[in-house]
Amino acid sequence: MNRGLLFCHARGMAKAGLLLLLALSISSYLIACGGTPASSGPVTLTFWSWVPNLQQAIDLFEKSHPNIKIKWQNVGSGGTEYTKLTTALKAGSGAPDVVQIEYAYLPQYILSGKLVDLSQYGANDVKDQFVPWTWAQVSSGGKVYAIPQDTGPMGLLYREDIFKKYNLPVPTTWDQYAQEAIQLHKANPKIYMTDFSPSDGPWFFSLLWQAGSQPFEVNGTTIKIHLDDAAALKVANYWGNLVKNGAVSTAADWNNDWYAALQNGTLATWITAAWAPSDLEGFAPKSAGLWRVAPLPQWNPGEHASANWGGSTDAVTTQCQHPAEAAEFVKWLNTNPESVKILTQKLYLFPAQKSALQDPSFDTANTFYGGQQVNRIFVNGPGIKPVACPQPCRPGLQGWLTAAHSAVTE
Repeated sequence: MNRGLLFCHARGMAKAGLLLLLALSISSYLIACGGTPASSGPVTLTFWSWVPNLQQAIDLFEKSHPNIKIKWQNVGSGGTEYTKLTTALKAGSGAPDVVQIEYAYLPQYILSGKLVDLSQYGANDVKDQFVPWTWAQVSSGGKVYAIPQDTGPMGLLYREDIFKKYNLPVPTTWDQYAQEAIQLHKANPKIYMTDFSPSDGPWFFSLLWQAGSQPFEVNGTTIKIHLDDAAALKVANYWGNLVKNGAVSTAADWNNDWYAALQNGTLATWITAAWAPSDLEGFAPKSAGLWRVAPLPQWNPGEHASANWGGSTDAVTTQCQHPAEAAEFVKWLNTNPESVKILTQKLYLFPAQKSALQDPSFDTANTFYGGQQVNRIFVNGPGIKPVACPQPCRPGLQGWLTAAHSAVTE
């Protein structure tokens, strides 16, 4: 399952609320390549992806495309893959033909000019098959640099047993969530409403996204990133107060202690994305039947705003000698009905494809969550609004977000 990666912990950041301003002067040098005819003979494409058991879908592709062979390699997930990819792209050799890239990382590779514009190979023909905001993340000015694969709409996982024991209703607003967090920790100091790890910058950005923060200003080739708009300060102050009151833990996450806290009831909720329910089943198996899923709390009653955390795409690098065939593969992998079923129903990726979201089989009840139709709750929960983030902004933003998130806990 794909999650927003944890980024290096930036130090020396001022307290939450301090202006974070970054002016990036950027030269636009995206490579505009002309279309390349498909090869007449058999070709082999290398494909880097960390999605497990992906060979099932690849076998179907090769069966229907006998002249294209896919050499799938898992060179590591997230940051491990990106380090190898960046090195190979800079060296001019050694990069794969096709590569899995998360939404948050895609802009830096677009900016480098190392990804093929897939629009020349008919990528825009499949645009309407995807959830609109995902297509906005992979395209710009009619050019398409990747095909969406999966997403991470956010929601709330909560321990029903703990909520019942302490007479807490499921929170629908952030004010209610904060009040119950303080109430719960006061009733039992060993329990925290959730964890606010000091190094989850992308997760923090998702909360800013939901609140309506727009931290980007573009003037020609200059991009300013500031985290002092009203929405950003509201989110920072909100979590700062919960940390100050001791109602949320500030321990590091994604380690054995954190897994144990989710399993033994030290943490009563997890504000997370749609890929997380299956992850939780894996690292907290003894808590089966105790968890439930609810939509993300809202800042104002009656609102329907959410955000995305995680998810990835498939792109073609400029080192590919057979871009037409590679483009056909990434389109097929993420639009063919049988392939999409494998990705979503067997490999448990949360789909970016409209058809998969509407498939009745997507509504399977999950006993780990008390028989809830978990996927449908994420689909029918608050809507995701596209964030006004110009293509070059995110690489520089990630470190600032992690630092700002960390500052809230200081």
